[in-house]
Amino acid sequence: MSVQEKVPNEPFAGYFLSEVPSEDPELTHVGPRTKGGEYLRKFWHPIALSSNLTDLPYATRILGEDLVVFKDKSGQVGVLHKHCSHRGTSLEYGIVADHGIRCCYHGWLFDVDGRILETPGEPPESKLKESFYHGAYPAIEYNGLVFAYLGPPEEKPDFPILDTFEWPRGNKLVPYSIHHPCNWLQVAENFMDPVHAVFLHTNLTNVQFTEAWGNMPTVDFGELDDGMYYINCRRVGDMVWVRSNHFLAPNLGQVAALWEDANQEKYFGRASITRWTVPIDDTHCWILGFRHYNANIDPDGLGKPEECGDNSVDFFGQTGERPYEEKQRTPGDYEAQIGQRDIAIHGLEHRGASDEGVVRMRRILRNGAHSETRVPQPADKKRDSGVIHTYTHDTILRIPERPEVDDRDIMLKLGRRVIQAIFAGDAYDGDERQAEIERGLKALEAEYAGEMVA
Repeated sequence: MSVQEKVPNEPFAGYFLSEVPSEDPELTHVGPRTKGGEYLRKFWHPIALSSNLTDLPYATRILGEDLVVFKDKSGQVGVLHKHCSHRGTSLEYGIVADHGIRCCYHGWLFDVDGRILETPGEPPESKLKESFYHGAYPAIEYNGLVFAYLGPPEEKPDFPILDTFEWPRGNKLVPYSIHHPCNWLQVAENFMDPVHAVFLHTNLTNVQFTEAWGNMPTVDFGELDDGMYYINCRRVGDMVWVRSNHFLAPNLGQVAALWEDANQEKYFGRASITRWTVPIDDTHCWILGFRHYNANIDPDGLGKPEECGDNSVDFFGQTGERPYEEKQRTPGDYEAQIGQRDIAIHGLEHRGASDEGVVRMRRILRNGAHSETRVPQPADKKRDSGVIHTYTHDTILRIPERPEVDDRDIMLKLGRRVIQAIFAGDAYDGDERQAEIERGLKALEAEYAGEMVA
C-alpha cells in the first residue's frame, strides 16, 4: 500500500501527501509510438509562423521529433527530419536552395518530400541517392501559419478550413504563437473550463477582460462526433449572455469575444481566437493560431493586431514575459497552466462538478487514443462550400429576471435552445447561415418576452 492510500482525513497531513504519483501517460506522452502521440499524429498541426521562415532554416521540435522547416527559393515549404541522413549534421545549418535544402557538411541536397536530389561527393555513377528517402512530412502554408501532417501517409486527412476563416467579409486573421514550458494537455483543456474565468480573470486579482465575466455562469456541455462544446449562461442585468466554446479534438479550439460586456443584444457573435495547442514534447508546447479582427467580434476596435506574432498576443496573461512579482500578484492563464507542474498529475486532483468539461474532454482524447479505426476529423464535416461549420459564439438576449422562477433553470434551458438554434442554421453557409441563426435567436428572445408578459 502506498503512502497516498493511507492519507488520514485530518489537519497537517503533509507527510501522507508527500508521495507524488506518476502522470497519465496515455494522455500526456506524445512521442512516436506512444498512445497519445500516435493519436495526435492523425491530424494537421501548425508548427511555425510563416514569419519564422526566412532565407535560413527554422529548427523546431514537434511531438518529440526534431525537425527543420524551410521555404526554398521556389516557394515550396519543407518539413524534414533535422539531422542529415548522410552523417547526421543538423540541417538547421543547411543552405536553402532553389529546390530543397543542402546540407552544409557534404552538400547533399534534399527536396521537400525527402527525395535526395544530389550527393555531390559521391562518384557520378553512384545510385546511393535513389536508394532511400530522407524523413519528410507533408506541409501546407495557410494565412501566415505553416502546418504539417506527421502521421501515416495513407491516413492523411484533408486540411480543415473553418467557416470563421472566411466569414465575415473584412475578417483579418493574424497569426501568433505562445510557448509554454509544460505539458500540452493542461494548456488545451483550459477551453473546457469556463468557471476559471470568474476567478482567475475577474474576481480574485483584477478585471482582465470585463466585469461581466465575474458573474457565476450556469454551465452545460454537449459532445459531437469530433469534439465537444460548452454552453455558458450568465445573468447581466436584464440580459442573458449565452457563450459557447467549440473544441475540435484533439487540440483545436475557438474562443468567442474577449471584451464582451453583455450590455446590449447580440445574436451570433463569432470567434475571436482559433488556436491549436501543439506538443513540442512531454513537457513543452506551443499555442499556434489566429486572432480574428472584424466588426462582428470587436466592434469597438479594442484588439491590437500589431501586438500579435512570435511568442506574443494582444491580451493579458498569456506569456511568461512579465516580472515574477507581477505574475504572482496578477496571474493569468500562463501562470495557472505552467503552475500545474511540468506535467499535471491527475491522480492528485479532487475534481468537482465544475470540472465536468475537463473530464469529458479527457475521455474524448482517451477514446481517440484507443481507437482501432480511423479517428473523426474536422474535415469530415466539410461542406460543399469547402468549409467546416463551427459553433463558438456569444449570444446576448434581453430576458429580464422573473422573481417567481428559478433563474438558473431558465438559463440552463435557454442555453440548450440557443445551441439548437445555431445547429439549425447548418443547412446554410456564410451570410445565409448567419441570417438564419439570427432569425432563430430573435424568435427565441421574443418567445421568452411573450412568456414574461403572459
